[in-house]
This record gives sequence, structure tokens and C-alpha cells, in this order.
Amino acid sequence: MAAGTGACGMRFDSGRVCLDLVATGAHSTDQLSHPDRLREWLVRSGLVPGEAALDAVDDEWLHRFTEVRAYVTELAHAELTGRPAARALRHINALAATPPPGVGAVRAADGTWRRTLSDAPACAPLLAAVARDTVDLLTDPAARALLRECEADNCRRLYLDTSRGRRRRWCSSEVCGNRERVARHRRRATTSKDPQTRTPLPPQTRTSPPPPLPPQTQAPTQT
Repeated sequence: MAAGTGACGMRFDSGRVCLDLVATGAHSTDQLSHPDRLREWLVRSGLVPGEAALDAVDDEWLHRFTEVRAYVTELAHAELTGRPAARALRHINALAATPPPGVGAVRAADGTWRRTLSDAPACAPLLAAVARDTVDLLTDPAARALLRECEADNCRRLYLDTSRGRRRRWCSSEVCGNRERVARHRRRATTSKDPQTRTPLPPQTRTSPPPPLPPQTQAPTQT
């Protein structure tokens, strides 16, 4: 799986290929807005080797991948909320029945092994690979139990929480986590500077001085 990137670019750190596809639509701007962007995603997600020709990718490919993205998103949210998503499940199951791309191993010029596709990349087999990854996620109890949605404002990314203790709150501590920490710091700083938001101190109560002690009476001297 490709490594994650910064806040503005595509990220591949959700833990599953199908969730990495969902992540491209979890922002205010669609990251699959053009066939060129889909080509980039296919290579960086690892579905297609970098040297594979993707000239066939067009608007129809883009439409079909964004449609599958919507189905995967619906299924993942349905799992988190405990509600059914029968229509999305039917579509994913139908796509998963299609054979995925055939793969093979080749020796590169430098002597290393590389993965290659047995045929030119085609849309249906690549969609099948995403659909099968979705099925694997839904039918694996251990993986399914790790499914989370980012708690940061304005982020809808889904991810698998593999952190120690399973207490990860954000899709990325460096991106959303850092943004939330900065926002909290700013809110605290603003609150401390605004006199109207300060908690008033309780009024001081003036205590009366203690009454004077009565004069001591000298005991009579016995003669």
C-alpha cells in the first residue's frame, strides 16, 4: 500500500484499498475530479503497477469508480451505525463476482522482482478488486471491529484503528489531530483574553474582628 501524504494530497493510510477510495470523496473538493486524478489514484493505491498503460481511463471509468466509492461509503457507515444498506451490498457483491486483474511477477533490469498485470488494465476487473476488498473487510470480524470515522471537524475519512489500545480518534494524528489540537489551543487563548468569558471570583466576605477579651480580674490576696 502506498504511504500517506499531507493534508491536501491523496492519502493512502486508511488500512484498506476500499477505504482509500472512500477517502477521495471525504473532502470539500472531490479528489477524483478528472480521469488524470483517477489514473494517479490507481497507481498510488497499488491496484495498477506504475509502468502499466492507463490510456483507456476516461470519464466512464471515473463515473464507475465514484459510483463504487459511494456504495463502499454507504456500507461502511451502515456498519458503524448498525443500519442496513441492501442496495449498496447488492452492487458490491455483483462487482466482486467479476474476476480481478490477473497478475504476475517479472524480473526487472536491476534484478529485483516486480508485479505486473497479465493484461492491459480494464475497468471491470479493477472495480472487482475494490469490491472484493470491501467484502473482505465486511466479512472479517477482526478488521471490521477496527473500523472508525475521524472525529475531527470537517473530516469524513474512515480508517482502521490499529493503534495500541484502539483509542485513535483521528484519521491522522499529524493532519487532523494536529489541526484539532491547534484549534483547542486557540479557543483556550481566546477565552482567557475575553473578560466576559472569565469565571468571576466569589466576593470576599469581610469578617468582623473578634471581640476584645474581658479584663482579667486579680484574685484577692489572702492575709
